[in-house]
Amino acid sequence: QLSLFRFTVKRPFSTSHSSVDSKEMKKFQLLAHKWWDEEGEYAALHSMNDIRVPFIRDTLLSMSSNYHLGNPLSGIKILDVGCGGGLLSEPLGRLGASVTGIDPVEDNIRTADRHKSFDPVLAKRIQYKSSSLEEIVEESMETFDVIVASEVVEHVADLETFIKCCSQVLKPEGSLFITTINKTQLSYVLGIVVAEKIMGIVPEGTHEWEKFVPPEELECLLESNGFSVKAVSGMLYNPLSGSWSWVESTSLNYAVHAVKAGAQAHATDTPPETDMQQPSATAGTAG
Repeated sequence: QLSLFRFTVKRPFSTSHSSVDSKEMKKFQLLAHKWWDEEGEYAALHSMNDIRVPFIRDTLLSMSSNYHLGNPLSGIKILDVGCGGGLLSEPLGRLGASVTGIDPVEDNIRTADRHKSFDPVLAKRIQYKSSSLEEIVEESMETFDVIVASEVVEHVADLETFIKCCSQVLKPEGSLFITTINKTQLSYVLGIVVAEKIMGIVPEGTHEWEKFVPPEELECLLESNGFSVKAVSGMLYNPLSGSWSWVESTSLNYAVHAVKAGAQAHATDTPPETDMQQPSATAGTAG
């Protein structure tokens, strides 16, 4: 989901001051009530579920010997980073997963909470927190089987810190799924000029081209932080049909699946416990 994580560079695990850009927060707060309007500003994210949900589900099933008929993701703990109004958290919960959705915009979390409350099954399977990723690192070390960061990394100020935090809250051999936008001339023209300024597919000002991330750069960051990249697939949105499809080219949108190193390899990559963030009185209390 669209989100607003802002990491401090000098003290990446500090929670003493805000990690979130206040200007961007105001922008997304104005749209917080519109998450579940399938014809509105987030229509493209609604239809993205048609490909991103099966991508996550089928990848996880191919790695598992357990199959629960009707609840294929039963027993899997997922962290949805930048969950927005819960557009991806809900279908993952319906597949049986136990989902924690975090987002720094409180109005997004309120919208997500209200929407899941209409479904008693989802109410049990999903919990939402108004929090940034680094705020939950200390309380959630190696907690999750899966992290989903969909349409999020193009909004972070320090991508390496973001990836490190993902690694810390993932269990060894856990999966990280990312969807984002490549940094190409085509993505500037179509992703910003056409999508925002001409067609209004996403609200104007949603993206900054400078923050778009080339897949090569993302792969390099993942590999250098203890992940093994398993798949990189191009995605294409057709504004006329309002549908997404998988394509060979990654010049616009793309999805990545990466797996964190196992316990033995992980032990050599992780700094000693003393280097980790000290418990903070503010950590994890925002929700």
